[in-house]
Amino acid sequence: MGSRLKGASPSIVVTRMRIAVSPIEAWRRLLFFEDVADRPPLPLRMLLPTPIRTEGRKAEVGDEARCLYTGGYLRKRVTRIDEGRLYGFEIIEQALDVGRGIRLLGGRYELRGLPDGATVVALETRYESPRRPWWIWGPIEAAVCHLFHRHLLAAIRRRSSVEIPATETAGTAR
Repeated sequence: MGSRLKGASPSIVVTRMRIAVSPIEAWRRLLFFEDVADRPPLPLRMLLPTPIRTEGRKAEVGDEARCLYTGGYLRKRVTRIDEGRLYGFEIIEQALDVGRGIRLLGGRYELRGLPDGATVVALETRYESPRRPWWIWGPIEAAVCHLFHRHLLAAIRRRSSVEIPATETAGTAR
């Protein structure tokens, strides 16, 4: 679940899912929300802008991608890559209304290999919300964020059950 400190601290929500492939194979299958081919579930379609596509590169630290949605876009910059273990990014421009004023800050994927050869993928989202009081809105925002994460992680899991070309890697624009 996420955590939040009072004041200017961002909210952080983390969701984990087990994927039945090695960390390097899971790495090759990472996606951004805008890359998921499956239509989001109804609650996400009602609460979040609909993703269209990603333009630009996202394979190396410093790469930037413009993620298009109905009603606007986000510009993401890759901040950290530790192949097979960690992929981090920040939101450097938000021209998109999310949750009536939520400011997205960034996120990351952390991959951890398991003894049975599978991988736990943890997806983290950082954001700032203007909604008050926090004790009412925080759990609602976290629930929506977890739903978003589960949709994305399930798409990665589904991709892991099919072969993908060896040239396709995490971070390549689609």
